[in-house]
Amino acid sequence: MKYIIVLGDGMADEPIDMLGGKTPLQAARKPHIDRVAALGRNGTLDTVPDGFAPGSEIANLSVLGYDLHEVFEGRGSLEAASMGIPIEDGEMAMRCNLITIEEGKIKNHSAGHISSEEAAELIAFLQRELGGDTANFYPGVSYRHLLKIRGGDKRIATTPPHDVPGTPYRDVLVRPLVSEATETADAINTLIDRSQALLADHPINRARRAAGKEPANSIWPWSPGYRPAMQTLSERYGIRSGAVISAVDLIKGIGVYAGLEPIEVEGATGLYTTNYEGKTRAALGALSTHDFVFLHIEASDEAGHEGDAPLKVRTIEYLDSRVVGPILEEISTWDSPVSLAILPDHPTPCAIRTHTAAPVPFTIYRTGQAGDEVLRFDEDSARRGSIGHLSGNRFMELFIRG
Repeated sequence: MKYIIVLGDGMADEPIDMLGGKTPLQAARKPHIDRVAALGRNGTLDTVPDGFAPGSEIANLSVLGYDLHEVFEGRGSLEAASMGIPIEDGEMAMRCNLITIEEGKIKNHSAGHISSEEAAELIAFLQRELGGDTANFYPGVSYRHLLKIRGGDKRIATTPPHDVPGTPYRDVLVRPLVSEATETADAINTLIDRSQALLADHPINRARRAAGKEPANSIWPWSPGYRPAMQTLSERYGIRSGAVISAVDLIKGIGVYAGLEPIEVEGATGLYTTNYEGKTRAALGALSTHDFVFLHIEASDEAGHEGDAPLKVRTIEYLDSRVVGPILEEISTWDSPVSLAILPDHPTPCAIRTHTAAPVPFTIYRTGQAGDEVLRFDEDSARRGSIGHLSGNRFMELFIRG
């Protein structure tokens, strides 16, 4: 049996007036995804356990069947694995965004989706000016980077910048949760302030402003943790080999700890401009040599964070025509049986431009297995599916074991 999960990050949503009271999944023209739902069995899934914020790190670990209370050590530690950066004993890793602050408020979480080339120059500059024995910066993709702090205490409260657009940044600076973590919180907040002074007039930002683009005028570290201890999917489910395909370091890092081979795709950006065809070819190629493929497409989540409903509909239609359609066509010619699942990790409603913990729809098509009566893939239709509502590792158990 071959297994492939196609995950459309943040695809789920709420009814939107400008879409005639439909969600983007309901408004999108997606015949191939709907065909999978019609051929398969459907249900809904809790991906955010009680006590956790609805971040992609939480939701994707849940989709893959991990117990968050046992394995979660922050987003930074997962992204470090993807970047090939070891986390040593006594080190704390954090996701470190480049963001735009305007008039003291967080304008966006992505510095206007700054290019990786521009961002790498800024991160190298910050490393020269602020890095050293205690704090060190590492470049990632676009606005997503890594900060490691030697001796850092993870018992701090941090705020994902995509959750608080329009908020005065000083209202959401790092706070210690215990008195012992005060030094760590103060050190991170000092780095934020110093980064703003350094980045304000950097040539990259001068050029971006002249071109009408948002400047990357602050860092924003968040989601601290130490090195996690995770069983591989092979150890958990007996999968012999697997691969992960994503433009997002976080997802590739989860894959690394899960024992999956990260496969790079040229032109994979995490936006609606991503190389959908390249990702599809890579997924099918990986499925010919591995048992399991986790194919992650970020674009719908970014559209949700922008509050752009028409763009979110378009990203879903791209996923349908440029990913799911070709995959369905190819696997229909294979002699090997295939299990194909399609789902989001969490909703990213356009109305609020951030993640929620609401259950997500899923569909599982398995060669030779009869489907249920659901004919479309969306939030409402999935509730009528034969599988019902799942939580914990039940989705992964069902997907692998049937």
